Amino acid sequence: MAAMLRYLTIPVTPFAQNCSLLWCEATRQAAVIDPGGDIDTVLAESDRLGLALGQIWLTHAHIDHAGGAGELAERLGLPIVGPHPGDQFWIDALPQQSQMFGFPPARAFTPTRWLYDGDTVSVGECTLQVRHCPGHTPGHVVFHSAQAKRAFVGDVLFAGSIGRTDFPGGDHDQLIASITQRLWPMGDDTVFIPGHGPESTFGRERRSNPFVGGT
Repeated sequence: MAAMLRYLTIPVTPFAQNCSLLWCEATRQAAVIDPGGDIDTVLAESDRLGLALGQIWLTHAHIDHAGGAGELAERLGLPIVGPHPGDQFWIDALPQQSQMFGFPPARAFTPTRWLYDGDTVSVGECTLQVRHCPGHTPGHVVFHSAQAKRAFVGDVLFAGSIGRTDFPGGDHDQLIASITQRLWPMGDDTVFIPGHGPESTFGRERRSNPFVGGT
């Protein structure tokens, strides 16, 4: 029987960013996606679930998604996986981002592994596909489990909205192309976990999202 993928979404930081604990039911091996802050809260949930937290995965390097990654990596000796190298300048600017937005001091870091379109990442016996989806940031990536019909899309797409493109490195046309060419083919029945707000499906957004509906 195929390994079962589970996840728990934990809103963190004043921006209510959706940090996700992701684990393999068979092995209890876990990764955390986008630990933007509130690290103790995330670790308490991991302990409560009896998980063996072994990796940090990043969709992109804005402060509310990556602000806690350096601290968590150092505290637990965890590898940081992702995002794509296009976000190096955002990683380098994490200390400045934390000051600008009133976050606890964030440290810059070098990811243990950069991610590229077509890569895979694994947690326990579960493997997810990596898609490079630039537009919100140049190095934004998305994690997709075809088996579980789930996609962790960061700030590319939201229920009823899309990611901002007015930050440095943002590109509206590129974002729309990422959504229509890389997310929609994952299937209308795929549930996506956005970086903020409630879950939705690609089919629902294709039909009704005012920014990309009908594409």
